[in-house]
Amino acid sequence: MAKIVIKVNMASDKCRSKAMALVASTSGVDSVALAGDGKDQLVVVGDGVDSIELTTALRKKVGHATLMTVGEDKKEEKKPEPAIVEYPYPWNCYPYGYAPPPQHVVYQYPASSSWWW
Repeated sequence: MAKIVIKVNMASDKCRSKAMALVASTSGVDSVALAGDGKDQLVVVGDGVDSIELTTALRKKVGHATLMTVGEDKKEEKKPEPAIVEYPYPWNCYPYGYAPPPQHVVYQYPASSSWWW
């Protein structure tokens, strides 16, 4: 991600909104923000943005523009580490939240088959 700072002479809110709309419509721009004491700097963050073309377009549409800095955006997204869940007794964990009923033998046939007849 590239971070570009452009100083533009913007006297009114109409000029600011026009400049921000122009920059936001440029391909590859992720975010646009105003900076500086007089809100006269545009901070553009994006990937694959041509800073010279952007400055030239601002000069044509809005007014005098000066390219201040071009660099890498220092914000790095930190991915949270996945939480490890430890169960106190992993051998007693059942998928449905309850233990299955114990298996009992209801009736057992005798070994010899002479009782039937």
